[in-house]
Amino acid sequence: MNAFHDKYRALRRTVRAGALALAVVPAAAGTLAAQDATIYVLRGGTVHTLAGPDLENGTVVLERGRIVAVGANVPVPEGAQVVDVTGLHVYPGLFDAMTQLGLTEIGQVPVTVDSREMGRFNPHLMAYTAIHPASELIPVARANGITHAVSAPQGSSGGIAGQAALVHTAGWTVEEMAIEPSVGMILEWPSIQTRRFNRQTFTVEERNFREAREEYEEQLETLRTWFDDARHELQVLAAGGSPQHRDLKLEALARVMDGDLPLIVIANGERDIRNAVEWAEALGVRFILAGGRGAWKVADFLAEHDVPVILSAVQSMPTGEDESYDEAYANPGKLYAAGVRFAIATFNASSSRNLPYEAATAVPFGLPRDEALRAITLRPAEILGVADRLGTIEPGKIGNLMVTDGDPLEIQTQVVRLFIDGRPASLDNKHLRLYERYRARPKAGGER
Repeated sequence: MNAFHDKYRALRRTVRAGALALAVVPAAAGTLAAQDATIYVLRGGTVHTLAGPDLENGTVVLERGRIVAVGANVPVPEGAQVVDVTGLHVYPGLFDAMTQLGLTEIGQVPVTVDSREMGRFNPHLMAYTAIHPASELIPVARANGITHAVSAPQGSSGGIAGQAALVHTAGWTVEEMAIEPSVGMILEWPSIQTRRFNRQTFTVEERNFREAREEYEEQLETLRTWFDDARHELQVLAAGGSPQHRDLKLEALARVMDGDLPLIVIANGERDIRNAVEWAEALGVRFILAGGRGAWKVADFLAEHDVPVILSAVQSMPTGEDESYDEAYANPGKLYAAGVRFAIATFNASSSRNLPYEAATAVPFGLPRDEALRAITLRPAEILGVADRLGTIEPGKIGNLMVTDGDPLEIQTQVVRLFIDGRPASLDNKHLRLYERYRARPKAGGER
């Protein structure tokens, strides 16, 4: 069996090495929404646009995947399918800005995990081509209001993992799911580590600071070389020339150097964050900090340099034994007070469904409730440059909406309807099916 898996994985890597590098992204995503001429009208509920005041007894009109009208006295187009949402609440769909949705299924079963590739430097690889639309984790996230998410590859320290994709959480194929096949380049910032966990011996290994520093400097120098080469590649292309040998990796990095693609740098420690920001500014690229567990320690620095942050899970343990228990809970509130632009994400696949509760956890610790909601709707759209299409309920934007019976940040609230790309989306999922199955199990004596 192990031999079979080894052969299968080797074959898959061979096929995907070409597919990931040469995949042609469809010119137009969401073709099914464009073909569906049904007009949907959500009428009678409270519409929370996040672009202005809430609309009591509001109406939202969806046509061909887009929001075409929003208001309190919007006429119903002829032939439209009216959805009565009286007594309910209409919100923009939730946006999980950093996940592995579609790239992993069961963490301890390697054949179901496709979030990493061989090698440390894979800027040409696109997570988009590896997404598995039939993943059971996608409908689980969707059922709790997550209508779109960034699916990002994972890498190793000091490496470039590849390009993250922005997708809908509904669709038979990745082409139907696609919003932005490439939304950012993922770089794992190197860290000076004097303690490392050896997975082979399950022990913690100690080394002196000098050795750790030397390894860090070597990793930085390697990164500088990659980006210097990418800058040269861009200069050659801009001059109308063509490189002697085509290099797909440098072509991908050239998009970062050209400002076409943001560099999303994952860093958590205070020192690492400062070093990453200064390095990216010297490089002259669009820069987004991701992770940011220790961002509260450098909040004023991040605000001064106008660095946007995609924060990892708020429901986390402290980063060190000397840190306060509420370090992660208070992190968003402290960034907000300092004027830092940030979003909240799960950095996970199976826990993506918990996104609204990650944001809610920060509310008692200094983050205003409205900002908590924006941190999982509008703010990630602004940070990733797609706020013209997502994040609020306004005419012209993609029809990703959720209808709830209460505040989405409250765990008791139920998502009762969902619209993705302007069409109704199923709330069915494996968690629900298992709940119903075991709820109906026979009791002792054959009773139900």
